Amino acid sequence: MAGDGKKKKNAKKRSVQQRKYNGTAEQKKKRAARNKVRRAALKKGTVKKGDDKDIDHVNPLRSGGSTAKSNTRVRSRSANRADNGGKGGRPKKRGK
Repeated sequence: MAGDGKKKKNAKKRSVQQRKYNGTAEQKKKRAARNKVRRAALKKGTVKKGDDKDIDHVNPLRSGGSTAKSNTRVRSRSANRADNGGKGGRPKKRGK
């Protein structure tokens, strides 16, 4: 895979667009903030590498939320991504 903003000769248009978007200063800053919170959770022991867990922001970053510990929680990847950044999330299954 090409790195450093370079592209393959046969790269698809969408792939090139995504690489350009992910390379913007704003996206790099947001990614660094997410990674910082993940590293802190790893150090604390609340998550492990490859455990299929995500660090969720209770108040989403795009809505002005912070990366403070009080605004984060550990959720399963499927539940975190199912709510699409909303506050509610997937309803819990009853009886389990």
